[in-house]
Amino acid sequence: MLSAPTPLADNHDLELFQCGTDNLDQWLRRRARINQVSGASRTYVVTEGVRVVGYYCLSSGGLDLAEAPGGIRRNMPDPVPMVVLGRLAADASWQGKGLGAALLQDAVLRTGHAATILGIRGIFVHAISAEAKAFYEHYGFSASPKNPMTLVLSLKAR
Repeated sequence: MLSAPTPLADNHDLELFQCGTDNLDQWLRRRARINQVSGASRTYVVTEGVRVVGYYCLSSGGLDLAEAPGGIRRNMPDPVPMVVLGRLAADASWQGKGLGAALLQDAVLRTGHAATILGIRGIFVHAISAEAKAFYEHYGFSASPKNPMTLVLSLKAR
């Protein structure tokens, strides 16, 4: 049985995680805890027991006004205050079972909660592949007019 997404903790086992994209696997093992402690990003994990089978990370950031889709730009400063979805991955054994969508939904919900106390216009991600881009577009993200691999989701309508 899978856990709900929770903040990365010392007892979580990262070593067996394999999503099929080496840089996502390595980031989880080498950087996630360091970034968590330093405050650079927050990583949320789904586990089976203590074994991590899915994760995403969030950090604060800004998106250049010129990179933002039209609906995001209106009345916004430059850069537009955003949450950065830095990484999202599901272990190969859980791919195609809805875990990625559940992780994304949790990330958007947490961003929405943060937006109740901070100025946040939306969430953006730099897709690492055409497949990842299609995934985010399927869930309502819009491509940047300047960089089609940068995808943005507005919180305004949420």
